[in-house]
Amino acid sequence: MVKEIERVGIPVVHMCTVVPISLTIGANRIIPAIGIPYPLGDPNLGEKKSKKLRRQLVDRALSALQTEVDGQTVFEK
Repeated sequence: MVKEIERVGIPVVHMCTVVPISLTIGANRIIPAIGIPYPLGDPNLGEKKSKKLRRQLVDRALSALQTEVDGQTVFEK
């Protein structure tokens, strides 16, 4: 679905816990997430630190949406 949405001109960010799967399906903008049970947070960090972590991931995704890419790109920290 990611490729089809981008095909019509809408940029997409794929946030995932297993980057090789995203690469296999052809996602162009990939953000590695934290872990399978909690991809966008870590309950062991506590509420404030987990919220900060989620904000960092969303900020990275927004930045990736604004970045022109030529093929698959993994946006690390």
